[in-house]
Amino acid sequence: MLALRDETFGGTFPFAPRYRDVNGFRMHYVDEGAGEPLVMVHGDPTWGYLYRRLIAGLSPRWRCVVPDHMGMGKSDVPGEPFPYRLHHHVANLEALVLGLDLSDITLIVHDWGGPVGLGFAARHPHRIRRLILTNTWAFAPWPGGPLPRLLEIIRSERGERFVLERNGYVEVALRGTTAHPERLEGAALQAYLAPYPTPASRLALLCWSRDIPLEASDPSFSDMRAVEDGLARFARTPALIVWGMQDPVLSAPVLERWRRVWPHARVRTIADASHFVQEDAPEEVLSAIEAFLDEPSHPTRGRWR
Repeated sequence: MLALRDETFGGTFPFAPRYRDVNGFRMHYVDEGAGEPLVMVHGDPTWGYLYRRLIAGLSPRWRCVVPDHMGMGKSDVPGEPFPYRLHHHVANLEALVLGLDLSDITLIVHDWGGPVGLGFAARHPHRIRRLILTNTWAFAPWPGGPLPRLLEIIRSERGERFVLERNGYVEVALRGTTAHPERLEGAALQAYLAPYPTPASRLALLCWSRDIPLEASDPSFSDMRAVEDGLARFARTPALIVWGMQDPVLSAPVLERWRRVWPHARVRTIADASHFVQEDAPEEVLSAIEAFLDEPSHPTRGRWR
């Protein structure tokens, strides 16, 4: 049996593993291609595997840098600083990007990758050239309405048993928020489950849902508010929003909020896609990103449908 670091999941993730010591743990990342860097930041409960088709499609022309968050994917699972918080993940991404000395970055984010990636961007706006958002948020308090039942379970007292002992989160979350869960059969589902074979390997999965700030007393509320306040720095930065319209977690009102924050952004909506838009509609996501990257100039206003 291959070690996780060398596993390609039937050739669906053929990218060489790279590691960098970051804030006391080894952070795994993919670094494929050359040229302008595209930094792709995943959320919960995925890892860099989410971007496999984008890496394959974009790396012939751009440099694709795709990290795995602390405790996820092929990265280490440190015991400290558990519980992992938003500010830890922002600091980890910052250490990796600055260590690689990346600039002129096109930042691509999804889910919790939005607060993490945009938290880094707000600290280093001069390194950001473009922004690409896919079904994400960066607002305090939580803008998505009542939390889904699955997230409420994780935030409750029985969350430890559900996530750590029963491993009840990853598959349920993926199947429940994709429009085409049948596409997760085989290598894809295996890849998403592979990093979490034991209770000790699932620490990060327990932390993300519990870190969503709902009110000012929550630990990461002030950090999320700082990320939100930093969005104004990118009022003139070329931006693309690609949104799966069947998302039950971050639904259409959240997309409308992004449109108000960045009215200049291009918007591509995909009707037949849910929260994990990269799994439901990989070709559409890739084509929208390629068209955006290929624009000779970026108009101040515009919409794609």
